[in-house]
Amino acid sequence: MSADIVALRPRDGQPSLDPILSLTAPGMNRVNAVILERMQSEVPLIPALAGHLISGGGKRMRPMLTVAGAELCGYQGTRQHKLAAAVEFIHTATLLHDDVVDGSDLRRGKAAANIVYGNPATVLVGDFLFTRAFELMVEDGSLKVLKILSRASSIISEGEVEQLTAQRHIETSEERYLSIIGSKTAALFAAATRIAAVVAERSEADEMALDAFGRNIGIAFQLVDDAIDYDSDSFESGKARGDDFREGKMTLPVILAYARGNEEERRFWQDAIAGFRAEDEDLAHAVTLIERHQTVAATRERARHYAQRAIDAIACFPPSEARAAMVEAARFVVSRRY
Repeated sequence: MSADIVALRPRDGQPSLDPILSLTAPGMNRVNAVILERMQSEVPLIPALAGHLISGGGKRMRPMLTVAGAELCGYQGTRQHKLAAAVEFIHTATLLHDDVVDGSDLRRGKAAANIVYGNPATVLVGDFLFTRAFELMVEDGSLKVLKILSRASSIISEGEVEQLTAQRHIETSEERYLSIIGSKTAALFAAATRIAAVVAERSEADEMALDAFGRNIGIAFQLVDDAIDYDSDSFESGKARGDDFREGKMTLPVILAYARGNEEERRFWQDAIAGFRAEDEDLAHAVTLIERHQTVAATRERARHYAQRAIDAIACFPPSEARAAMVEAARFVVSRRY
């Protein structure tokens, strides 16, 4: 193993997104300008509803990784800006559709778009953003980029459908869960990072290194999201605590708690995931069981494993400000509580 591989080790102070925010600030200003321009429409409801979510905070991790990846590859052009905007539109469209499917009340700490504007408008504006994303891809002119991002969009949809079919199925395995998050979350992270190497005309090996970085950081990101549902309040996380529990989603903290539980605990989980135990006191009991079996800690440990894999994947690139910022971003993903 190369001597300059950076380990995911304890550090003084908390990991921060500041290095990658600083690195990508000029590029992200251009990305945000593209987003603002392309979300406009002569139909007033479209920019109003899209803006409700797009302007609502969000870490913009996926487009930021496109911009950071271009920096890592030494790319001097501007193609990454429109493509990063396309990535964000794909992500935003999936969030709008997710909130309708899940019946969510909160997104990023405020009322979800479907609560404010209704389900039909939310779905249709999500469709609009998908079309804007594909317009931007076509304008770029690269069939390879189009193939990577369109394939990722297809995989995301498959992952969302697979998650829906696994919902309220207590016997969902850890293997199936990882397959679901690999599709619904990690696929776009992987594509967003990989296309930076494509526009920089780097080797296939560099493309796949960035793909691996994005894929592994995406899995770590979702693992932490699923842990947050049971160990953070809505102020920290931006969504109502226990949403996954009430929706009967089989996430890793629950899968592990069910596997480690005694007969009485397993009966509770069977009833809860089936939808028969969804009151506040049931959520409190679920959290107690999760704490008893330390499954949030185990989930975060799994996330650290994938974050380390992400860090190792870009060890083939020489040390640079961009690589250091991406390593710090991987550390942040697993330490965050929101």
